[in-house]
Amino acid sequence: MPLSHLFPHVRVGLAIVGLFALACVSAIAQQGFGAPKVGGTSSFDTAPILSGNNGTSGRRPLSSVSAVPEDFANLKLSPGFLLNMEVYDAPEFSADLRINVDGNVNVPMVGAIHVSGETLTGAASLISQRLQSAKILNNPQVNLNITQYAGMSVSVLGEVHNPGRMELLAPHNLADVIALAGGETQYAGNTIEIRHATPSLRQDIIRYSRDKNDTIQTNSLVLPGDTVTVRRAGIVYVLGSVNRPGGYIMQEGGELDLTQALSLAYGTSTQAAVGSMKLIRKLPDGKVKEIDVPYRSIVKGKVPSPRLQAEDVIYVPVSKIKSILTAGLVATAANAAVYRGY
Repeated sequence: MPLSHLFPHVRVGLAIVGLFALACVSAIAQQGFGAPKVGGTSSFDTAPILSGNNGTSGRRPLSSVSAVPEDFANLKLSPGFLLNMEVYDAPEFSADLRINVDGNVNVPMVGAIHVSGETLTGAASLISQRLQSAKILNNPQVNLNITQYAGMSVSVLGEVHNPGRMELLAPHNLADVIALAGGETQYAGNTIEIRHATPSLRQDIIRYSRDKNDTIQTNSLVLPGDTVTVRRAGIVYVLGSVNRPGGYIMQEGGELDLTQALSLAYGTSTQAAVGSMKLIRKLPDGKVKEIDVPYRSIVKGKVPSPRLQAEDVIYVPVSKIKSILTAGLVATAANAAVYRGY
């Protein structure tokens, strides 16, 4: 016979004990001693409640880790930024501060403070000084964090592989900006235009070379809001008695000399009067200047090959004597008998 039949009161007692234990576990869970969380935020994310501050938390919950912008170290604050301010041992001063169009933030009990153009450290120092000078806090320790960035970008146009707009929070040198746009194309010239968004700054025209020692790109500064245009290389025209007359882009950084231009045109033809070669150049005032080209001296290395400018024209005239001789040779070859070897 089961013991429960022999001792019915034992079964009732066990049930009462079980209900009591369940009630204790429920009470403990309601007091904050529930089962530990798996995943998500840890128990260290929840800040203790500070006394005497209307239940304000001592610190904010930890946020997810995010990437810091590449140019954060040189970042200057500007209108539109949203800052989070925390003051050590004075949580009642914690607030979110938006930089207005005048570059100011309104700090509680202090008023407007101009922070545009300052770094985070500089802005925190200004706020700390105002709190101390107003005799609100003694030696306050202010900490600022950026909650929202203002939308700032730079436009890169022209002869780059990836033209368009890109985010730029702080000033960068011109070489870095062009690299972010994928670099220059093979048709890029040696002139870059920078149009500054700030009206007080003038437009910059940067002329550079492909020489590794040329540091003008690294020394030229691009500001957020600017527009960078990499101009296309100029065109020179090789006409007359050449094997492939036409217009040719001044590649290799927009620099081209006369012998290089002739080589692009596959050289002079057999009827060319190289001694009468002309370089026709358009002057800034609109006039045209003809320059005699000492081609034979250039080929012999006695005279350097002249550097060309955009829209230059190299004209190689046709020699009448060579044309007659060539035509006679062609006619003779056409009328010559063809002999077989058998």
